[in-house]
Parts: sequence; C-alpha cells; structure tokens
Amino acid sequence: MRSLRRRVPASSEIGTGTGHTRSARRRVTAAVVLCATAAPWASAGYATLTLTSGLVPVLIAWMTKLLIDGLTHDADLRTLLIPALGYVLAAIIVGIGPLAARYLRGVVDREVGLLAQDRLFTAVGRHPGLGRLEDPAFLDRLRVAQDVGRTVAGQLADATLSAGRSLLTVTGFMVSLVALNPVMALVVLAAGVPSLLAQLALSRHQARAVLEVGRIERREDFYARLIAAPTAAKEIRLFAIGDFLRSRVLAERRAANAVTQSVDARQTKVQSVLEVLSCLVSGAGLVWAVFAAHTGDLTVGGVTMFVAAVDGVQGSLGSLLIQLAASQRALLMFDHYLEVVEAEPDLPVAAEPVPLTPLRHGIELSDVWFRYAPDHDWVLRGLNLFIPHGGSLALVGLNGAGKSTLVKLLCRFYDPTHGAVLWDGVDLRDADPVELRARMSTLFQDFQHYDMTAAENIGLGDLRLLEERDRIEAAAAKAGMHEKLAQLPQGYDTMLSRTFHHDAPAEEHRPGTLLSGGQHQRLALARAFIREGRDLMILDEPSAGLDAEAEHEIHLSIRRHRADRTSLLISHRLSAVRDAHRIAVLGDGQVKEEGSHRELLGSGGEYARLFALQADGYTDDRHGPGTVGPADPVEAAAGR
Repeated sequence: MRSLRRRVPASSEIGTGTGHTRSARRRVTAAVVLCATAAPWASAGYATLTLTSGLVPVLIAWMTKLLIDGLTHDADLRTLLIPALGYVLAAIIVGIGPLAARYLRGVVDREVGLLAQDRLFTAVGRHPGLGRLEDPAFLDRLRVAQDVGRTVAGQLADATLSAGRSLLTVTGFMVSLVALNPVMALVVLAAGVPSLLAQLALSRHQARAVLEVGRIERREDFYARLIAAPTAAKEIRLFAIGDFLRSRVLAERRAANAVTQSVDARQTKVQSVLEVLSCLVSGAGLVWAVFAAHTGDLTVGGVTMFVAAVDGVQGSLGSLLIQLAASQRALLMFDHYLEVVEAEPDLPVAAEPVPLTPLRHGIELSDVWFRYAPDHDWVLRGLNLFIPHGGSLALVGLNGAGKSTLVKLLCRFYDPTHGAVLWDGVDLRDADPVELRARMSTLFQDFQHYDMTAAENIGLGDLRLLEERDRIEAAAAKAGMHEKLAQLPQGYDTMLSRTFHHDAPAEEHRPGTLLSGGQHQRLALARAFIREGRDLMILDEPSAGLDAEAEHEIHLSIRRHRADRTSLLISHRLSAVRDAHRIAVLGDGQVKEEGSHRELLGSGGEYARLFALQADGYTDDRHGPGTVGPADPVEAAAGR
C-alpha cells in the first residue's frame, strides 16, 4: 500500500500553464514554424512578396522625383526613360503583387487552420483524465483556442511580415527624409513614440477583452443550444422557460457587446488623438517645404519627394505601429492556443509504463482518499475494497456515496489523492492508461448518444469491429435491440438523429429515426457487450430507465455475459444486485458493509434497511403490511 504518490492538479491550477514565461520570440517562432510546416512553399512565397512590397513605395517616390526634376530641367529622352520604366515596373508590382499575395495567404490560412485544429484536438485527447475538461478556466481557454486556432497563427505571421514590410518602407523614406531635412526626420520619428505606446496598450486591452468575451459567449452558447436542442424541448415547453432562457441569451450577448463597445470607444479616442498629432506633424513639414521651395533650397521634385517621404514615413510608421500592436494582440491570443496545445497531461503518465498482464488475482482499492479539489469535501475516505478475478461485485449506496467516483478511479480518469488502486498489485499510476482501458468494458450511468447510424453507435465500442456487421448484430442481440434495429427504415444503417441527414445527395436526404431513452440505454449496453474478452466489465446503473420486462431481460443477459468474468455492477435497484458474489454498501466514502445478499439481509444493517424499503413498494396488502407477496414483480422477475 502506498500513500500520497503523486499530487493531482487542483481545479484552480488546471489550465494555468506557463504562458507568463513564454517569450514573444518563442510564440512568433511557433507561429512561423506552424505556417512553414503546413504550407512551406506558399508561406515562403507570401513572405517574399510581402517584404518586397515594402520597398515599392520608396521606389515609386524616387522615380517620380527623378521624372519631375528631369522634365523641369529639360533632360534628354534617355535620361527620362530610366525612371519611367522603373515607375512602370513598380506599378506592375503594385498591381499584381497583392493578387498573388492574397492567393498565397488563402492557401496558408486554409492549411494552417487544418493543422492547427488537428494539433489542438490531438492535445485535448492527450489528457488521459477528466480534470481539464471539468475545469472552467481550461474550458474558457479552450473556447478561445478553438476560435483563434484556425486563424491566429496566420494572423501572427501576417502581422509580423506586415510589420517587417512597414519597417522597410519607413527605413527607405527615413533615409530619403534625412537627406532632405534631418531635423524634420527626427520630428516625424519622435511623433511615432507616443503612437507606439498607445497602440501596445490598446492591444493588451483588446486581448484581455477577447478572453472575457469568450467566457461570456460560452455561457451564451449554452443557453442558445438549450433553446434549439430537441432533447431539452419538452421541458422547455412544458415548464414555459423558453422566454427565461432567451432572456439569459440576450443578457450574455449584451454583456459581450458592452465589453466590445468599451474596447471600441477606447480605441476611437486614442486613435483620434494620434491622427491629430499626425496631421500637425505633416502640416509643419509642408510649411517648411513651401518656404524651402520659395527660397530655392528645394526643387519641385524635391518638394514632391519631401511630401511623399513625410506621408510615407507617417503612414508606414502608423501601419508599423498598428501591425506591432496587432502582433502583440495575436501573440497574446496565440498564447491561449499554445497553452492548450502544450499543456502537460492532467494525469502523470510513466515514461516506461509497467505492462498490465491479464487479470489473475483481482483489483484492490487500498486506503483510497479522494476529493476533486483541495477546497472540496472528501468523496472517498480511506476506502478499502477488493474486486476478485472471475467474480462479481455489486456496489450499492445512497446518492453521493461515491459509487461513480470509484468508477472514475478504476478507469483512471482521476488518481487517488491518497492511497492506491492496484491491478494484480500494479499501481494504476504506473501503467499505461490506454492499455488499462483496453482491458475494460464499461457502461456509464451518463452514457453517450451519438448522432450516427445504429451500427456506428454500437461499433464505436471497438473501432476494430466497426465494419464487422455480424459482431455488431450479435452485441445488439445480447442487449435485446437486434429486432428493433433491423426493422428501422435503413436497418442498422439508419441515422439515429434528427439533427443530421444520412450521407446522400441533397435530393435523397432522408430524416433519421429517434429512439426512446430506454432503447438508447440498450444501445449503450450493446456498445459495452461488443468489447468481448475484456478483463473487467463495469456496469453503472445498466437498467435505469427501463421497464420491468426490459429490466428483467437485460439482467438475464448481463448475468450470462458476465458469467465467470470479473465484473462490477452498480445499481440502486437491489433486486438487480442480489445474485452478485459479493455486495458492498458505500456510505460516507467508505465501505460500510460487505457480504452476500443473504449475509447482508441477515445482519440487519443498511443493506437490509434499503432492501426492505424497496420491497415495501411491492407489498401486497392481502399479505399484511411489510410483507412481500406473490404480486411483487421484482421478486417474480428475479425468480426468487
């Protein structure tokens, strides 16, 4: 027995990651590598066109100056032809370059979006446990990562390249401006400093707002999906809560709009001030150029070049500042994506896992303590339990006793806070979670319904058998669903959903079929049955929601299926567990009682009390109060 082996991340710690130590250079490098990996040739071509276009405005300005000066000084045709051809070349680049760059950018965006989404969901699937997906902070970050993952890497690379292009343009015009008026060059450059600081502050505020809006929109999506979800439609209409949910949607939308409007208002104010400053600097430069031309210090071409240089520096500097701010905003947003992609697994996985051999002895829970977070109550308190190989163990207890939590620990969705779960003596924390789960067949209480075909709903239990129709039908037969599925409009190929059509041309779209809750439960049981030859079968409330006849049929099938197999059965219906080899009663996070059905009834403890309460519901008054008579359908179904 081992005590605290490895600390489980607390809920408050999950999803915090290491974003605060991730440098801007590392984030930019990650974005560039992502683009280069997804679309290497398109990325290289786009980068070349973007950076080259930064020198074109400077080339046009100089060719214009040379042409004007040549014309005003009666230069010969050969002298005028060179700047004219240069101007034409620059014009061609200006005309064709953006078209080619837009096409290449589209290629990069599509390929990067595909690769980014693949990496994102691969990273989510890399977490062996449930801790991340049950933590609101991580889910908020995941929401932002999903929204920005398809585009933000390309945006970051684009903003970086655009900043490089603007820097080249600024440098070219600054060199020209220094040659004409060094003092004016310094004034224009100095005017860019407050713009830089203001834009960076705006970008930080915008990035924080995006995360806040993401949190709000996740709640908005929840309410909106409820309104449109067929599974919730009955209660929404019966309880008349549609208007209430709609008001929640609108309230969240108003909250998101308020955050966005606040950002827009701040941006408008700051940029208005910056525009006024830019106009004052341009005006001062123009006044100087007029005086210089009047005194003969500047030629007509020089005035043209000076005005173009001032406007070019200010425009490109403004563009550079905007791109730097966009880069910072993209960096902050890309950090959410990297936080998810690079997050450590929520459960530690051994570098060299201990192989799990087929179960020979049994599974032991030794002094297991567990709680979901340090500030939560203990769910399990020093629990000791043994599931013997080849035998059946049933768990019973009131709601909140820890039965479902125990299942999560057996599947290693969480690790014990203290104590250990042992598989033939091997601590599950030393084993590979994938190998562990491959040795299990489980029906969860909150089983999943998939908007797929009937065959797929069963075959998902073992993807290797997804195309093995005979195995799928055999599993359905064990769960008592074969005849029902065979009679569907397209048989096992019928879509069990009204949300999606069958895969077919639009004119051949056929609506799917909806099953009842009990039928979906049988389908989930078939999904468990298809996993033949597993070492452990876990059945968590396998007959909840079934009628008495269906419950009887299912439990007969389960008994046959789990014969001589190691199994764990959890049920509130004690008539369903009475034939288990051993029955354990959970209470207050511990095993309160354990024994066979007869032994527990004879002890007169909690199990006997619960059994008497349930049996009392089937009492035949002809036999007197508290007496279970022949009219008891549970007793009759169980053959007792």
